[in-house]
Amino acid sequence: MESNKNSTGATRRDFIKTGAAAAAGFMVVPRHVLGGAGFVAPSDKLIVAGIGVGGKGNSDLKSFHDSGKAEIAFLCDVDDRRAADSVKRFPKAKYYKDFREMLDKEHKNIDAVSVSTPDHNHAIQALAAMQLGKHVYVQKPLTHDIFEARALTEAAKKYKVVTQMGNQGASGDGVRIMREWFDAGLIGDVHTIYTWTDRPVWPQGIPWPEQKAEVPKELDWDLWLGTAPYKDYVDKLVPFNWRGWWDYGTGALGDMGCHIMEAPFSILGLQYVKDVQASVGSVYVDEFKRGYFPESCPPSSYAVLTFPKSEKTSGDVKIHWMDGGIQPQRPEELGANEVFGDGGNGILFIGTKGKMMAGCYAENPRLLPTSLTEQHKLPVKYTRVPGGAGGHYAQWVEACIAGFGNKEVSSPFAIAGPLTEALLMANLAIRGSDLRVDNKYPGRNLKLLWDNNAMKVTNFDEVNQFVKRQYRNGWELPTV
Repeated sequence: MESNKNSTGATRRDFIKTGAAAAAGFMVVPRHVLGGAGFVAPSDKLIVAGIGVGGKGNSDLKSFHDSGKAEIAFLCDVDDRRAADSVKRFPKAKYYKDFREMLDKEHKNIDAVSVSTPDHNHAIQALAAMQLGKHVYVQKPLTHDIFEARALTEAAKKYKVVTQMGNQGASGDGVRIMREWFDAGLIGDVHTIYTWTDRPVWPQGIPWPEQKAEVPKELDWDLWLGTAPYKDYVDKLVPFNWRGWWDYGTGALGDMGCHIMEAPFSILGLQYVKDVQASVGSVYVDEFKRGYFPESCPPSSYAVLTFPKSEKTSGDVKIHWMDGGIQPQRPEELGANEVFGDGGNGILFIGTKGKMMAGCYAENPRLLPTSLTEQHKLPVKYTRVPGGAGGHYAQWVEACIAGFGNKEVSSPFAIAGPLTEALLMANLAIRGSDLRVDNKYPGRNLKLLWDNNAMKVTNFDEVNQFVKRQYRNGWELPTV
């Protein structure tokens, strides 16, 4: 394995600036003379490779490029159809189907890697890049499993690379405004938080399709499966509905939880869960006959996570999570015709002195009653990210160019890792409540007790199989 110094683009840029210029006897001319104010020389740009470049991956790469400080040099996707827009947008970028081949052949030419693939392949792709000394941007949720989230958190420390999870609300103004309200004591000590989403917006609580289909010629199905168990290809799984299947996705919690729970984490300084309980929506296939679809996430769920006292709270904090259209009771301080959260998603903080709420990404924060919002205009305490949530991408690009430890990012793995673990702990309770053993459901109505150091549930061992899943042969997660 190459050292961090030799495998990053920093060495190449330094050589261009010093070694090559000195050897040729040229005088280095300031950039503004050659290219005008704000000009960024090619040698000063972050050389980015994208893994998963369709859909969200396409928009991520565009946002990096639009910062003016990144060059999208390599594209990788298992599906030529999904990659088409990125290939058209970045015609000079070299295209690969297998990320392993791309990293093996091109790692000396890559500074940073963006991962925007289905959840089950995030960890293996991100870790491969990190072990080569590459900075990484990984879409939410950070990983599919709790073990993987812990592994990437540790990897970020070991390999000293700049990391960022794709929960852009972490860079928004909303969470900073709410943090300033909290720090000023406007709502007192927070003990309870409600979070909710109207997702899933894909099928869940259904049986796996019986009819296999022909694999599209543009798709490498084996590479798409990656770490997941081999199954025959079925229609309507790719490119989006995989989110509702446990082998690949993490349900509504994985899709939206990082966007919605980030504010409670950063405002209250929360870390790891101590216990969690959950209940799930039922699907009945006949009179008094409940369907059993263990491969699919449930149609709706409700989880309660307990976090131990942090430096910013006086005691434990409970976060309630609801999905599938379920919402908490409207607070009495909210007017009858006022929108709760943003209508479909929301965050409600309950403190000893008051309440505050926001929508997804912590957008449109309001004190309750909402008339208080305009009455409390506090001085800016937390520096705003230029561009707000949209600046999440440029922030990472600039931090990568500055080098590890030289510039702050909003969602480094040190924060994103524990946040992802919390979401996946809730999923552990959700799966546990629907786990059938000897035709019974022993995990229902339990509170799962979590040993954080051992990374295991201590009072219901059957659910620990989901903390670290079995990987397909040849697709095991490398040791950090």
